Amino acid sequence: MTGVIPMTARRSSPRRPSSSQLLTRVRDRSPGLAAGLVGGAVAAGLGLGALTVLVMVLWISSPYPDSGPGGALHVAAALWLLAHGVELVRADTLSGVPAPVGVTPLLLSVVPVWLVHRAARDAVDADEDGVAPPVSARTAWAGVVLGYLTVGAGTALYAAGGSLRPSWAWTVLGLPTVVALSAGTGVWTAYGRPLGPVDRLLRLLPPGARRVLLGPRGREKFLVAVRAAGAAVAVSVGGGAGLVAVSSVWHGDVAREAFLRLTEGWSGRCAVLLLCVTLVPNAAVWGAAYALGPGFALGAGHGVGPWVSDPAPMLPPFPLLAAVPDAGAGTPWNWAAGVVPLAAGMTMGWFVGRGGMRWSVRRTAVIAGLAAAVCAAVLAVAAGMAGGPLGVGVLARFGPVWWQVGGAALAWGVGVAVPVAVVVRVCGGWVARWRTAAATKAVTKAAAKAAEEASRALSLAEARATASRTTEASRATPQKAALPKATEPSEATAAKSSTPAKPSKPSKPSGPSKSPRTPVVAPRDGVTLRKKKVTPVAPEATAPPSPRPVPHPKESEAYDLLPADEPVEDVWRDEALRARWDALRDELRQRAPEPVAPANTEPEPPAAKAEAEAEPPAPPSPQDRGTS
Repeated sequence: MTGVIPMTARRSSPRRPSSSQLLTRVRDRSPGLAAGLVGGAVAAGLGLGALTVLVMVLWISSPYPDSGPGGALHVAAALWLLAHGVELVRADTLSGVPAPVGVTPLLLSVVPVWLVHRAARDAVDADEDGVAPPVSARTAWAGVVLGYLTVGAGTALYAAGGSLRPSWAWTVLGLPTVVALSAGTGVWTAYGRPLGPVDRLLRLLPPGARRVLLGPRGREKFLVAVRAAGAAVAVSVGGGAGLVAVSSVWHGDVAREAFLRLTEGWSGRCAVLLLCVTLVPNAAVWGAAYALGPGFALGAGHGVGPWVSDPAPMLPPFPLLAAVPDAGAGTPWNWAAGVVPLAAGMTMGWFVGRGGMRWSVRRTAVIAGLAAAVCAAVLAVAAGMAGGPLGVGVLARFGPVWWQVGGAALAWGVGVAVPVAVVVRVCGGWVARWRTAAATKAVTKAAAKAAEEASRALSLAEARATASRTTEASRATPQKAALPKATEPSEATAAKSSTPAKPSKPSKPSGPSKSPRTPVVAPRDGVTLRKKKVTPVAPEATAPPSPRPVPHPKESEAYDLLPADEPVEDVWRDEALRARWDALRDELRQRAPEPVAPANTEPEPPAAKAEAEAEPPAPPSPQDRGTS
C-alpha cells in the first residue's frame, strides 16, 4: 500500500507540467517580460540586417565607392532610423552648414512597422500544447518596446559617427512613438481586437462626438465612419498615383534624360531605380495633395498646384521630379485633377449612406462629417511623413504641408460626403420601402394562390375519399346479400340459407305454369328486398363450383330494391359522385362474366321468364343510398 499511494497521488494531478515540458518551455519560449524583450530585439535586428545587406550590395557593386565598409554601415544605420521617421542631418556640405534630410521613404517604413507588430502579437500568444498561459498585454507590450528601443538606441549611437547623423530630438520623440504604436496594434490584434481600448480613446473626443459614438449603436457608427474614411483615403492615394503615372508618361523624354544623367554605370542606375521605387508612395501622396488643391512645395516660396505651377529653377535631375507640371497657370487638364477628391468624397458618402439605413438623416450627416475628419487626419499624417526638408535655403521646404492637406481634405469631405450620404440614405429608404411593399404584395399573392391550391386539393381529396367509400360499399353490399357456398351451384343458395322455403317442382314441358311468389326477405342492412323465383338444378347435373361473379347493378342483381317510406335527400346532385358511379358501373359490367348454363337442365318456362322480365327493378332505397 505504501507504494501505491504515492503513484496514485502523482497521477491525480495531470495538469501539472512535467520536467520535460518545463524544459521545452524554457528553451522555446521564455515566460513574461523576457519573451517580449527577445522578440523586440529580434524584430529590430531583422529590419536593420535586411537594410544593411541591401546597402552593402550596392556599395560592393559601385565602381567608385567614396568610403570603406564602415561608411556603408553608417549609411545603413542612418537609413534604418530614417525609416522610423527620424530626421537626419548631413554634415559634409559645401557650405559647411549642416543640412537636414527629413523626407521619409514610406515604402521603407513598412518593414519595421510590420516587424514590430508581428513581434508583439507573437509575444502574447500561448504555445501550441497550452502549457504556458498567454502573457498579459502590458507585459508583452513593454517587453517588445524595450527590446526594440534598446537596439534602436545602439543604432543611433553608431550612426552618430557617420556623415548622416540622426537628430537627437527626433530620435527621442519619433522612434519611441512609432515603436509603441506598432507594438500596441500587435497586442490588440493578439487579444482579438477588443473594443474596450477603443472606447477609452473615444472618451477623449468632444462631448458632441462622444454622445454620437458612445450612445446606442455607437460602435457600429464608429466602424462605419472608419470604413468610409479608409475607402476615401484609398481612392485619394490611388488617384494621386494615377496622376503621377499619367504625368510621367506625358513627360517621358524628360524622365529618361534625367535617369541617364544621374549615373553611367549599371550599379548606379540600379540604385537610382531602387530609390525611385522606394519613393513611389511619397509621390502618390504628393499627387493626392495636388488634386486636393494645396499642392506641394518644390523649394521655399515655390508651390505647385492645379491653379498655378512655380517649381524651383535649380532642381536636381531626378526621374520622379520630371512628372511635375510645367511652370505657368493651370489649364483645364490640370483642373481635371479635382475628379480625384470628388470621387473620394462620393465614395465616403456612399459608404456612410449605405451603412446608416437604420439611422435618421441628421445622424447620417453627423457620421459622414466624422468620417471626413478621420480621412483628413490620415491624409495630414501621410503628407507630413511624405515631405520634409532636403537642405537649407531653397530646399528647406520640400513636399506637401500637412495642415494644408488636412484642411482641404476636411473641406472636400464635408462638402461632398455629407450631401451624398444624405441622398443615399433618403433614396435607400425609398427603395427599401418600395421593396418591402413589393415583397409584401408578392407574399400576399403567393399566400392566396397557395390557399386556393390547398382548397382545390382538399376538395379533390374529399371527392376521392367519397368515391372510394362508395366503391367499397357497392362491392360489399351484394356479398352480404348472397354469400356463395361450394356445395350449392346456383344463385338460389343465398335464399335457402336466409329463409327456409320449399323448392318448387320442375315445370313440365307440356305447358306453362305460374310459379308462386317468394316471400319478402329483409337483409341485415335494413334494405327491403323482393325474392325472385329460381328453378333448382338437379344435383347429378351440377357443374363444378366456380367463383361467384360480381352481379351487375341493373342486369344480374338478385334483388329488387323497393322505395323507402321516408323521403331522403338526393345524393346524386353532386355531378362528381354521379360520374364516379357511372365509371364504377362500367367497370363492374366489364368484370362480370356471362352466366354459364348448366348441362342437362330444363329451360325455364316461358311464363315465368316473361313474368321475371316484365317485372321492373325497384328504385334504390334510402338505406342503400346512405350506404353508397
